[in-house]
Amino acid sequence: MVADVKLSIIYYSATGTLHAMARRLHEAAEKAGAEVRLRQVAELAPPEAIASNAAWSQHFDTTKDEPRATADDVVWADAVLFGSPTRYGNVASQLKQFLDTLGPQWAQGLLANKAYAGFTASNTEHGGQESTLLALYNTIYHFGGVVVAPGYTDPLKFADGNPYGVSHVTGGTNDAPLTDVQFAALDHLARRIVQIGGRLRA
Repeated sequence: MVADVKLSIIYYSATGTLHAMARRLHEAAEKAGAEVRLRQVAELAPPEAIASNAAWSQHFDTTKDEPRATADDVVWADAVLFGSPTRYGNVASQLKQFLDTLGPQWAQGLLANKAYAGFTASNTEHGGQESTLLALYNTIYHFGGVVVAPGYTDPLKFADGNPYGVSHVTGGTNDAPLTDVQFAALDHLARRIVQIGGRLRA
């Protein structure tokens, strides 16, 4: 247990997969002793685009009143987990826009020396999950943050298979549920970032 570590989980989710992953991370991090903020970034897509996809529209309506991320959520934290679905092998514009607003905090050095890692999902097994996480980490390098990728620090990562973070394949219908493999990987990522975040704070 690492008491009093402050962790922010900041993510974008269109149809609910990243939302489910973020909630699991929240639960695991609290069990590890962290104080956790769970925050979505703002939706940028036009209403007609959201309405064109039933799952997207339903998830938007279900979560529209949940807390939205602010710069303070990053400044406050000792460690941050960012989540994004892969978009053409890159970070979703909604999360990227949030990151791009952190210039004032970056300029003051308020984003440095924290632990950061990421999680993602895509429809297909080779749908850009690794490149999305690597693209995300480009921003962390500029922050002066410490990337705490899980690597293969536990045998369970050989089942999950992603040393860069945690990822999930949602399948052709975009609704494949998370399995025990992803849950184990998410739990490990949460415990690891809380532990390393606590060491960096000390």
